[in-house]
Amino acid sequence: MIVVNVDVMLAKRKMSVTELSEKVGITIANMSILKTGKAKAIKLSTLNRICRALDCQPGDILEYVEDPQDYEEEEE
Repeated sequence: MIVVNVDVMLAKRKMSVTELSEKVGITIANMSILKTGKAKAIKLSTLNRICRALDCQPGDILEYVEDPQDYEEEEE
């Protein structure tokens, strides 16, 4: 599964969710969904704006973590 580490980068940059959402141009609610890892998808344009605002690379935000459920879904 893909883990979104927006919260980690926010802490490193000492930036609030509110500040990042304003810089990126999305609602605080949508930014919170990303931050808590509940997002099912992210637009590349949004990822681009997040990277610009946090001065980071996509790999600083997105991480692949092996999840046993991934294999269960493939078998169905």
